[in-house]
Amino acid sequence: MYEWVKALHVISVIAWMAGMMYLPRLFVYHAEAAVGSDKAETFKVMERRLYRGIITPAMLATWLFGLWLAFGFGIVDFSQGWMWLKAAMVIALSAVHGWYGSMLRAFKDDRNTRPHTFYRAINEIPFVMAIVIVIAVIVKPF
Repeated sequence: MYEWVKALHVISVIAWMAGMMYLPRLFVYHAEAAVGSDKAETFKVMERRLYRGIITPAMLATWLFGLWLAFGFGIVDFSQGWMWLKAAMVIALSAVHGWYGSMLRAFKDDRNTRPHTFYRAINEIPFVMAIVIVIAVIVKPF
C-alpha cells in the first residue's frame, strides 16, 4: 500500500504545481485584457475552473497522501531538519495557494489593480518552493 500512497502523493504534487505555475500566467493575460471584454470574461472562467477543479483538489490530495505517508507508515523521522524544511515549504505553498485565490476573487469582481508584470514575477514563487522541497526530500541536506 505504501507504494500506491507515495505514487498518488507524487501525482497530486505534480498536478498542484502545474496549476500553481499556470494560474499566474492566466493572471498575466487577464491583467492585460480590458475589464468587461469577452477576453477578460473568458479568463475568469478559465481561472475559476483551474483553481476549483484542479489546483484545490490537487492540494487537498497532496496533503492527504502526504500526511498518510508521514503518519500512516511510521517512516518519517521528525528529528531530521529536512522534514521540517519540507513541512514549512508545503505550509508556505498552501498560503501562496490561498493568496492566489484572493487574486482570483479580485479578478472575478473586476477589482484587480496590479499590472501584468506583478503576475509575471509571482509566477516563479511556486517553482522556487518546489525546488527547495525536492532538494530537502532527495538530498536531505540536514
